[in-house]
Amino acid sequence: MVKVSAIVEAASSHSTSARPGGFEYVFPAIRGVQAGREYYVTMWPLRLIPKLFLFDEEELPPEMRAQRTLNKARVPEMARYIVDNSDSYVFSALTASVNADVRFTPLVNDGGVADRVGTLAIPMDARFVINDGQHRRAAIARALEENPDLSDETIAIVMFIDVGLSRCQQMFADLNRHAIRPAKSIGVLYDHRDPLSTVAKQAVLKSPLFSDITEMETSNLAARSRKLFTLSAFYTADRALLEGIEEESVERRIELTVEYWRAVAKQFPTWEQVHRGDVRAGEVRRDFIHSHGIVLHALGKVGNTLVRQNLTPSTWEKKLSRLSGIDWHRNNSAVWEGRATVGGKVTKGASNVLLTTALIREVLGLPLPPEEQRAEDAFKRGEK
Repeated sequence: MVKVSAIVEAASSHSTSARPGGFEYVFPAIRGVQAGREYYVTMWPLRLIPKLFLFDEEELPPEMRAQRTLNKARVPEMARYIVDNSDSYVFSALTASVNADVRFTPLVNDGGVADRVGTLAIPMDARFVINDGQHRRAAIARALEENPDLSDETIAIVMFIDVGLSRCQQMFADLNRHAIRPAKSIGVLYDHRDPLSTVAKQAVLKSPLFSDITEMETSNLAARSRKLFTLSAFYTADRALLEGIEEESVERRIELTVEYWRAVAKQFPTWEQVHRGDVRAGEVRRDFIHSHGIVLHALGKVGNTLVRQNLTPSTWEKKLSRLSGIDWHRNNSAVWEGRATVGGKVTKGASNVLLTTALIREVLGLPLPPEEQRAEDAFKRGEK
């Protein structure tokens, strides 16, 4: 009988009575109980992940699978994240089931807490099924191809004993039932890798006005919120503002962004009134278009043109002063319906952004790029 230490040499140093004639993987593990069933938490080196977790269910009908079909488009980005951040990446545990007669041997068999720590022996012919984490598994496999030095790093595995397809499917449903993707705003706030996230949050924080009226965590504003904007809306607007702009440092990009939005804010005195507490934010969002993300996005695109023209901030202000000539009331359906609203409700689809940007450019006397011109022509033909 050959014992295979699957994670560290220390695991193989503990004597474990093996199955006669059987080959096993032996992992250090912690034993736990959920819903009356035992499960185990262990660590595997990354090199084992693609070897033991084989994802071959794509050809099966959905009712015969224990996982959703792998979205291959997600894998390269996840793998690149590991490779590019090999000294700081973080991957959460994989959850898996194994359809085998496993054997747990505690290090200390005293009936106390210590007997939860030991070694877990799994037959080498066992079949492993990922209940949660198949995209992480595929990303790990891809990352190892690019950087084999990662092979000895480890990832946590939560291992359940398989009780059939229906149980595996239920585990997948249960694990994902309450999974909620974090709001984009808090993702931007906490992201220290993406330079644009740094620009967006620092540009807001450096402005007494915007830092007060911008929601930094959620991406949806409640009706009674005292905030006008969200950080995620500024992130989208800043991406448009800085697209193709070559600056030598993040600090300079932050400075440029602060200067531009300061010039914009001077054209909307209502924003300052919200900041002072003279007007309620909810009323402004309800009554005006200019307090919505679609207008921030459009203003970011317009600002990109102004920056590319190498105009000074004072010249920006002169150009932007014409914004006061636009009737920003949401109920001005003659201007906004079909452009920024549908049935009176603000919408931010790609075509709506183009049409809103086109209107602002025309008011400011700026030429329309071809894509906006086509959208504007189609919109006006529809009106006729």
